[in-house]
Amino acid sequence: MTAKQHIALTVNGRRVEAEVEPRLLLADFLRGTLGLTGTHVGCEHGVCGACTILLDGVSARSCLTLAVQADGSSVETVESLGSPEMLSDLQLVFREHHALQCGFCTPGMLMTATDLLRTQPLATDEEIRDGLSGNLCRCTGYENIVRALRAAAARRETTTP
Repeated sequence: MTAKQHIALTVNGRRVEAEVEPRLLLADFLRGTLGLTGTHVGCEHGVCGACTILLDGVSARSCLTLAVQADGSSVETVESLGSPEMLSDLQLVFREHHALQCGFCTPGMLMTATDLLRTQPLATDEEIRDGLSGNLCRCTGYENIVRALRAAAARRETTTP
């Protein structure tokens, strides 16, 4: 039996410490240990993007990241964006543009979009599509997701000083 390792990280602004198996995936730690079930597990191979979180501000696949690799890091999950009672601007624009259907890919799309909005100009639909290319959706055909992200990028431009 492998000895557990102590990890300390910040998850959605809250300091968390735990003893974990070295092979525990970050997705399983977030969902099982912390109860943050907004991070979805789809393919478990890093292909679908449903498990996307922000690790030190950069989008990452939590199904490919070990919890011990996040030791000392900051993790943001979809729960950091808002709540059902108080949606974030990005969640509101996704709702306004009907950028979800079954909702399975939505948390990963939102976290990828958060990273893109922080780091990319997103001036064209091609840039948006390229930025979202690592996230799979089987329901929407992506058009409404692209429209939502275009609207979010435009709002960002009008609110940035």
